[in-house]
Amino acid sequence: MNIKIVCVGKLKEKYFKDGIAEYLKRMDRYAKMQIVQVPDERAPEKLSPAEMEKVKEIEGKRILSKIKDKEYVFVTAIKGKERTSEEFAKEISDLATYGHSDITFVIGGSLGTSKAVNKRADQLISFGKFTMPHQLMRLVLSEQIYRAFMINNGSPYHK
Repeated sequence: MNIKIVCVGKLKEKYFKDGIAEYLKRMDRYAKMQIVQVPDERAPEKLSPAEMEKVKEIEGKRILSKIKDKEYVFVTAIKGKERTSEEFAKEISDLATYGHSDITFVIGGSLGTSKAVNKRADQLISFGKFTMPHQLMRLVLSEQIYRAFMINNGSPYHK
C-alpha cells in the first residue's frame, strides 16, 4: 500500500519534523508513506473573501498536480466526516481489500482547501471541530494512519 500526505507549506519546527519522521519510520514495515509539500501562497494578513478564494485556488492547483487519477483521496476539512480510530482503521483495511492501494490525504493551507480540491476528494475527513495549525495536523494525521495499521494488525499500541 502507498500512502501519501499532500500538504501546503513547509515545516519549520524541529519537534514536528522529528515526530513525523518517527511515524514515517514506523510505517516502513506496513506501507510506503510519504509527505509531499507544495508551496503556500503568500498573502497579506487581511484578505477579502475573493482574495481568500484566489489563494485557495492557487494552492489547490498545486495540490491537484500531486494527485494521480487512480489515488483514493481524503481531504481534511472541519465539515468532513468524523470517525473513531477503529472506524478509520476499518476504512483503510476495506480500501486495501477492494483494490485501493494508493491512498492520498490532503491537508490544505491556513485558509483551507479550494472547491476543486474538495470536489476531487473521495471523502472529506474531520479530526473534530477544532481548528489546528496545518503543521500540527500533519503530525496528528501521521499518528492516526500509524494507529490504523496497528489496530488492523492487532497490536497493543492502540490500548
